Amino acid sequence: MNKDTIYKISTITLFLFSFSPFAIPKDSLLRAENLTDGETLVSPKSVFELGFFSSGSSRKRFMGVWFTVSPDTVVWVANRDSPLNNTSGTLTLNKRGSIMLYDSTGRTVWSSSSNSSSDANNFSPILELNDSGNLILKDQMSNSIIWQSFDHPTNTLLPGMKIGKNFRTGFETYLSSWKSSDDPSEGNYRYEMDTEGVPEIITWDRSQIISRTGIWNGEYFSAAPQMLTYKDMLNFIFVWDQDEVSYGFEAKSNSTLTRLVLNETGISQRFFWDQPHQTWNLFWSKSKDECSQYARCGPFSICQRTDMQACSCLRGFEPLTPTEWYMRNTSGGCKRMVPLGCSANSDGFYVIEGVEVPYSHNATADASISVKECKRRCLMNCSCMAYAPLDIRGQGSGCVMWQTVLTDTKNIGGQQVLYVKVSKSELGTNHRKRRAVIIGIISGSIIFVLLISSIVYLLWRKKMRYTKQAISSTRGKSLEHSERNELFQGTDLPVFDMDMILQATDSFSNTNKLGEGGFAIVYKGQLPCGQEIAVKRLSRESHQGLNEFMNEVLLVAKLQHRNLVRLLGCCIDDNERVLIYEFMANKSLDFYIFDATRRASLNWTTRLEIIIGIARGLLYLHQDSRFNVIHMDLKAANVLLDEQMNPKIADFGIARLFNREQGVINTKTLVGTRGYMPPEYLSEGVISVKSDVYSFGVLVLEIISGKKNRGNQNLLAYAWELWEEGNIIKLLDDVIECPAFATELMRYVHVGLLCVQEFPNDRPFMSSVFTMLSSDTLLQDPKKPLVGTRIGGFTSDGSFYQNDSSSVVSVDHLTITAIEGR
Repeated sequence: MNKDTIYKISTITLFLFSFSPFAIPKDSLLRAENLTDGETLVSPKSVFELGFFSSGSSRKRFMGVWFTVSPDTVVWVANRDSPLNNTSGTLTLNKRGSIMLYDSTGRTVWSSSSNSSSDANNFSPILELNDSGNLILKDQMSNSIIWQSFDHPTNTLLPGMKIGKNFRTGFETYLSSWKSSDDPSEGNYRYEMDTEGVPEIITWDRSQIISRTGIWNGEYFSAAPQMLTYKDMLNFIFVWDQDEVSYGFEAKSNSTLTRLVLNETGISQRFFWDQPHQTWNLFWSKSKDECSQYARCGPFSICQRTDMQACSCLRGFEPLTPTEWYMRNTSGGCKRMVPLGCSANSDGFYVIEGVEVPYSHNATADASISVKECKRRCLMNCSCMAYAPLDIRGQGSGCVMWQTVLTDTKNIGGQQVLYVKVSKSELGTNHRKRRAVIIGIISGSIIFVLLISSIVYLLWRKKMRYTKQAISSTRGKSLEHSERNELFQGTDLPVFDMDMILQATDSFSNTNKLGEGGFAIVYKGQLPCGQEIAVKRLSRESHQGLNEFMNEVLLVAKLQHRNLVRLLGCCIDDNERVLIYEFMANKSLDFYIFDATRRASLNWTTRLEIIIGIARGLLYLHQDSRFNVIHMDLKAANVLLDEQMNPKIADFGIARLFNREQGVINTKTLVGTRGYMPPEYLSEGVISVKSDVYSFGVLVLEIISGKKNRGNQNLLAYAWELWEEGNIIKLLDDVIECPAFATELMRYVHVGLLCVQEFPNDRPFMSSVFTMLSSDTLLQDPKKPLVGTRIGGFTSDGSFYQNDSSSVVSVDHLTITAIEGR
């Protein structure tokens, strides 16, 4: 073997060795040293490693810590929101005592932002990885810690770590999810200590609570009694004093590898390492069931997973809105039946065992008093709704009192108890007697109602047989007042015979299907006289479908406008609920504008006429009709086009009536379509006419651009960026020739941006919108909509592409992508 061959082999060996994860089997890094891609730091007992990694199929590189036995299990990431584009990253320490991560150009990708106050001459930083997985930067001279990764968690809680808040410094630690299973950048979910009231850990989806742990009761968090099953393996540590509130855990055996993870869907999970099988075992995962949704049953109620109907009112309370409650819309919760008297003589308590106590945001605690004293204080406090022992061990001690309202109470088992304050008339013998009387009254009423209902049903069947014979064979005509079904009295709406509907649609043949939504299927039909109709057949099983049916019948039948689709009639036959509309030959707007070929048929003039027509229809709903109506689901799919391409707003299933004095409506039940919902509706459940204005603004930008607004607000971000650049012509659909109408384009985009401003008060009313679109009035400058920076662009067919180098500004107080379209 000659000298050159030996040199080549040595070079190849050195190259391969330099990129081996075992190339540097050491646990520390000094200031004069670098850590490059392919090299790792290994903790003293080889439990953890620090190095560069890629996730999934991505080539982007991140600096992180992982378990040595499971390299794919990354527990901490340094540059999670600033990935490296290649393998040229370098980790080093600077003179000021900071950890620095550089890319190939010397640009700082990430740093610990830690600065030592020590004299540089007497300062000797060292970076160490210990067997707990903690990456520690400290001064060798003083042995003091300058920075540590345990103070900056990502999505994983390890033994020895803690989450919580330091009251003296205000510093908080919390978990934040990955964006996806193979993207470690920060996602939407946070797992953090709520320090208002009595502390508990909350899982947030932006500003929305999705789950919580309940208060710490000395043994476990009240919402997690399964923590008791880990006693042989883990010690749980909860600290709450004047200095801090924090939660963490320790493994009882050094050989126990465990982790708590907030995954990319917002679910917290606990894993243990199965050494014999070399795999992770999932021991616990926060369930998603009837009761997992926060405040699902509303105030003063309790959710029980084992019941067929999960929600029920607490004893002494009744549904706030009975009709909605029995239709399974329980978000309004319950109200007290007998007022409290605020004294020991008039009020008392009943106990709920095995409970997840209510949300503690409005609770107070005192660890120094007995449970007996807690009861006395709650009785004397008129705003106290319930109490519980702060510590359940032994006979119980300490006191937690809930003020004003009880929210998100659940029956889940375990040892936690809750004492709910009610009038004494709701307790003991009096309560049982009262309950027996009520049951007797209810039973008698039910029998009476059933008897009357049977008689009414027989009369109704007889009347319907007569009605069917009276209906014209060519189209349904209005029944005489004396013959009209009571359900439709006052609507002047023709009632069609089901046999006629079946004949018109060929028994709801799939060949006649025009479209399908969440609660209904629409079919094309033809009456014997030749008139074409659109037949909307609502789901038999859906309670929401029944609500939508009644909403449309009682509302749309009273609305008449050239830009609203016309309801011709309806039909109820056993479980069938059918609406008959005028047939729209050109289907819906989304059939055209989001199709690469068909949208070419929509020239500039046609698009403007469609926008004006929609605006005219909305103005009628908001201001000019007999009712004031908020549509609530304005989108391209709900704008139908007739033979002349005139737009008509359709689908009033979730529309809401309002009065102008009321201004806004609050709701806890969010329905609609992502991308069209305004921020205040998503974050606070606030509805107003400005909700429709926001949807209209989105629709204007979609019609102009031919691009669909995704739930993550891509189109709005794109339009705003072009607006700021003064390059709005680029937003125009590329199937339209370079326009001689640039001024008109600018005005319509300008109005669209005014409509999608973040705050409702900044958006114009539809009366102003219509004026701005149809005249040359001076327009004020729009404010930036609630979007991030653009994360990509659009191809010629309207699809979105991702830019690797761009980022999205987080929106901390909204949940935008959690709502599914109808």
